[in-house]
Amino acid sequence: MNLATLWRWRGALMATGVGVLAAILRLASLSQPHALVFDEVFYARGAFSLTELGYEGKWTGDDSLFATGDTSGLTAQGDFVVHPMVGKLLIALGIELFGNSPFGWRAVGAVLGSLLAVLIALAARRLFRSTLWGGVAGVLVAVDGEAIVLSRTALLDGFLAFFVGLGFWLLVVDRDRTRVRLETGAAEERTMLGLADDAPLPGIGPLTGIRWWRLGAILAFSLAGSVKWNGFYFAAVLLVLSVVWDAVARRELGATRWFTGTLASAFPAGLATVVIAPVVYVGTWANWFLTNGSYDRHWAESHPGEGVTWLPDALNSLIHYHQQMWVFHTGLTTPHNYMSNPWLWLVQWRPTAFYFEDVPDADCGAARCVSAIHALGNPLIWWLATAALAWALWRVIRRGDVLALSVSAGVLAGWLPWLPYAYRTIFTFYSVAFMPFMILTLVWAMRRVAQPDRLEGGWSRGGTIAVGCAVAAILVVSGFFIPLWVGTPIPFRYWQTHMWLPSWI
Repeated sequence: MNLATLWRWRGALMATGVGVLAAILRLASLSQPHALVFDEVFYARGAFSLTELGYEGKWTGDDSLFATGDTSGLTAQGDFVVHPMVGKLLIALGIELFGNSPFGWRAVGAVLGSLLAVLIALAARRLFRSTLWGGVAGVLVAVDGEAIVLSRTALLDGFLAFFVGLGFWLLVVDRDRTRVRLETGAAEERTMLGLADDAPLPGIGPLTGIRWWRLGAILAFSLAGSVKWNGFYFAAVLLVLSVVWDAVARRELGATRWFTGTLASAFPAGLATVVIAPVVYVGTWANWFLTNGSYDRHWAESHPGEGVTWLPDALNSLIHYHQQMWVFHTGLTTPHNYMSNPWLWLVQWRPTAFYFEDVPDADCGAARCVSAIHALGNPLIWWLATAALAWALWRVIRRGDVLALSVSAGVLAGWLPWLPYAYRTIFTFYSVAFMPFMILTLVWAMRRVAQPDRLEGGWSRGGTIAVGCAVAAILVVSGFFIPLWVGTPIPFRYWQTHMWLPSWI
């Protein structure tokens, strides 16, 4: 294969490399630890009951027995669960494919977590018009601690991050394809009207037809919201971002009524969203509708005249169930050792310890060996990305920088909605849902340092060295923290060297 061929395939080679790196970090020793890690006690067991009963049954007895293969604690009584179905259905898929084992619970999440790194690499490649910067973004997702831990445990937030990342990538592809359509259409209209290439274009600009990629994004965001409700915040913000992209494109192409044209394009997308999202969401509850044992499945029949009585009993029961879920979420204030204030999530102030056990039989070269899993993002990634976010928001406010808005909007969509709920029992690892956008914002800043505007695409020697050193340091830190992300038995004193801040202990 010659250099010309390699250059032609550079995008595919970059994505493949990112995917392989991410898969190695997520799939290696995935069955360890052979125990329920943190909230796997809810989601892995709930997924298993879906495979056995068709709905989530209540469990009794010792929680730890499940990891040994003892499922005798499963009862036929429907369990009150407080999150939608999609994440648990995906965990159940892994159990069906690979058996009721730690690998089975975690396999689908690990695969989708690997694909997320690829999706972000491809999205970054389009945003920054650079395979190199796309590769940097993908590698940073691949080696981030939160991304690794949430891909390797059967929790819901990793699935949420995947569908949000998928939706964003689809929107970026839609943006680029729509831009090509608009440019082609604008050129044709100017030719037909006998206008110069740079002359204002009368009217709203060209029509773009059915935008299948944006419809795909709406579907992806609907699935995100069907994993956890906060997925719908991403849908609202990022779909509005796609409208902003349209407005900028029409204005730059010289359409005199660009605002009207943008609204005309946004209306069908908005209509599609209000139809597709509820249909997909309710559809993901199919197993709840089709089984009699599901929690509150027949509430309406046993409470005539209550609830939304004009709806069919099944939907009335589902709405009542969701009202209970909402009360649970907004009222959850039970103290927890690792609950954290969302104002401090960006700097990973209080990461969640998912697992910590002494391993007396391990040969780690010390008198005391431990296995630990901390949902801690790579500190350098998050600290540098927090600074980059401040810079990006300044650029948006002062300069109207659309690219800065494009990379940072997902952070705001995933982070700001949590701030009013700082009183609740919530955890730093929820930030994995907007982790890809933190990394995109960091790469945006790195690109501006290495390739400042004044050089018009050229490279600053000092800036390039600084960015190269930052990326190298990030990779070194990831290598240092890997044992705490995958649960490798290590000396207790070595674990202590990772506790950089008192709040991490």
